[in-house]
Amino acid sequence: MSFKPANHIQDLQYFGEFGGVNPSISDSSTYTFLSAKTMFDTFEGNADGCYLYSRHSSPSNLYLGEALAAMEGTETANVTASGMGAITSVLLQLCQHGDHIVSSRTIYGGTYAFLKNFTPRLNIETSFVNITKIEDVEAAIKPETKVIFCECVSNPLLEVANMQALAQLAKKHGVKLVVDNTFTPLNISPYKFGADVVIHSLTKFINGSSDTVGGVICGTQEFINQLRSVNDGACMLLGPTMDSMRAASILKNMRTLHIRMKQHSKNAHYLAEKFEADGLKTVYPGLKSHPSHNLFKSMMNEEYGFGGMLTIDVGSLEKANELMELMQKRNLGYLAVSLGFYKTLFSAPGTSTSSEIPESEQKEMGLSDGLIRFSIGLDNDIERTYQMMKACMKELSIVD
Repeated sequence: MSFKPANHIQDLQYFGEFGGVNPSISDSSTYTFLSAKTMFDTFEGNADGCYLYSRHSSPSNLYLGEALAAMEGTETANVTASGMGAITSVLLQLCQHGDHIVSSRTIYGGTYAFLKNFTPRLNIETSFVNITKIEDVEAAIKPETKVIFCECVSNPLLEVANMQALAQLAKKHGVKLVVDNTFTPLNISPYKFGADVVIHSLTKFINGSSDTVGGVICGTQEFINQLRSVNDGACMLLGPTMDSMRAASILKNMRTLHIRMKQHSKNAHYLAEKFEADGLKTVYPGLKSHPSHNLFKSMMNEEYGFGGMLTIDVGSLEKANELMELMQKRNLGYLAVSLGFYKTLFSAPGTSTSSEIPESEQKEMGLSDGLIRFSIGLDNDIERTYQMMKACMKELSIVD
């Protein structure tokens, strides 16, 4: 039986304090106890259902975490103030002084900077590998390795990680597989293939309105309890706490995620096929020309398609900037970082979201100056959008 993540979200039922169809927002930073003993027990982690302090957890955050865990098929989840708050907390919970991480070389620039520049201060080293070559991943594993980290579909090159093969490799070597699934919520469910921890930046597709920054860590109850521990939990002690108002807002937006992801995917697939037919160097997992097309197909929850992200290469940074500026002028989207908005967003990753990666390493991984990353919007008439984009490209002599 296929995994139905949207059904799992839909089956959750919440009632507000006064019978509202939306759960009441817990607008409190701290919570009262009817007895001193209960307060003591809660600090010790033994008072189930009691709230201690909003940095630890709050009803609003737990509602959102429950919905996200249902989506990913994990036991539970902990929401954070940002996607980076989720990533850094997980890696610092799993690794300590002297440990080692094997990471995909094509990852979000902020994650790359954290692993390349920050964790070495704590004597945690990272080997960056081509995640699509399982033999390279295995060759990089050392006795000190604690984590294999990757993005399900990489930012910005849209490389696809083989979840099952990586999970088997992690299990074989006794390490944890941590997967950032920001680009493909609902499209792919890494946990069902054996990932230990699944992370999202909620800022992107899941929230969908570019008005909130947030993150989530989905995993076992045991691991989430460790993250929340008042004694040594990374989420508790580093303090990447999501505000309750924001949690409530994201939970409302999650109810339309399944509709939005279908439309993002449908539009991206349409444009990718058109761009490729026009002779543009186009990368999209839904294209048969994508080297991991069949792999994505084998992992996908079919009704949600191949995702809303695509790239084209127009040859130079100058051309890329000209095209993006012209498309913004013609109201085809925004020259902006991030993704998952109702309008199309486009940026040149080499000088924006991946600028933390040194130029020499960008070239080695195939991140060229002329690459434009598109987060395709929810346009109702995608044929009209395509014709307008093509007119911009013709004007700049990018296509004939």
